[in-house]
Amino acid sequence: MASITEYYAGKSVLITGATGFMGKVLVEKLLWSCPDVKALYILVRPKAGQTMEQRVSHMMKCKLFDRVREANPDFHKKIIPISSELTQPGLSISPEDVEKLSACINIVFHCAATIRFDEPLKHALQLNVIATQELLSLAQRMHHLEAFIHISTAYANCNRKHIDEVIYPPPVEPKKLIESLEWMDDGIVQDITPRLIGDRPNTYTYTKALAEYVVQQEQDKLNIGIIRPSIVGASWQEPFPGWIDNFNGPSGVFIAAGKGILRTMRANNDAVADLIPVDVVVNLTLAVGWYTAVHRPKTTLVYNCTSGGINPFHWGEIEHHVISSFKRNPLEQAFRRPNANITSNYLINQYWILVSHKFPALIYDLFLRLCGQKPQMMRIFNRLHKAIGLLEYFSSQDWEWNSDNISMLMTGSAGYKGAHYSI
Repeated sequence: MASITEYYAGKSVLITGATGFMGKVLVEKLLWSCPDVKALYILVRPKAGQTMEQRVSHMMKCKLFDRVREANPDFHKKIIPISSELTQPGLSISPEDVEKLSACINIVFHCAATIRFDEPLKHALQLNVIATQELLSLAQRMHHLEAFIHISTAYANCNRKHIDEVIYPPPVEPKKLIESLEWMDDGIVQDITPRLIGDRPNTYTYTKALAEYVVQQEQDKLNIGIIRPSIVGASWQEPFPGWIDNFNGPSGVFIAAGKGILRTMRANNDAVADLIPVDVVVNLTLAVGWYTAVHRPKTTLVYNCTSGGINPFHWGEIEHHVISSFKRNPLEQAFRRPNANITSNYLINQYWILVSHKFPALIYDLFLRLCGQKPQMMRIFNRLHKAIGLLEYFSSQDWEWNSDNISMLMTGSAGYKGAHYSI
């Protein structure tokens, strides 16, 4: 049985979301562990005054790629950017690029998505569902495609307490929803969104559940694998411990606590904070790509990539581990000494918000005004409270994920070593 590294030799890979947090690590890992990969085609859109080429050039200068750069200074020649816009028909890929991709791509990794919890439903639907449909249509035109790997989320079915490695019936038929929302005014859509998403907490988890169903519908035409990571955090080992490029989710909470800004948070101390390092998810993704292409499962296999069942870390432990860590390794320009009070009680949490957040912010902003500077702390705290509010649903309860397919992959796969999904 060929190893994973040998499988990717000579292969052309298409990656969406390659400029995002997980996408970058996937690109780096492929170049590092599979040096004989033929080419990595990445879908990129011009953004914030930067051309597609400038964005890719800037990405490749990142510290993340240091070890690849040292091993092969010309690694950038294997990365081929393709101009694309996920919100446009046909992903706005030119006919020439469609022809090129159709002729050479062997594997597709679909990592692109909006991960904003408060994204308006229409936009979330466009990026997470319609763009996935467009990519599946493109994939069906690829003459040498061996696997289509879709990155979902472990919380796509968070309205269930026990989540198996299966695609659950969608909350609504995606095609009917898309047709219905097409003619609706944004204000009307906003008004009916709570009724539509039902017992899911936000448009992100709702549209990711719809996307899984959309992907599964093509299982007779494509070899498909779906990966469901939980809360993706900083790297564990690769390319080096602790790499992260954003402050989304718990990572931002940890930094805010380390800076002494966050002093209180509402969470269930006994609930599992299901964090998974980004390099663990990426290693699994490459292994699933290999397994799907080589073994061609008859139906879509789902992989729940979670840590709670293997090495549970509870929200209540954050108080000790995170704070003690930042006391040993203090962050620069801290607002005050790190300390945190995690409670599940609403009133106690509101008391500490008033005493530890709002009063100090008002006093500091007053000081800034007296010094002729622009006040900023209250604005920072308001943004922090909004972010924590969006996380509250996930920090106040537990889920149990079945992971039989991951166990199968870890025990029965050549080139796949150890319980930490190391390639």
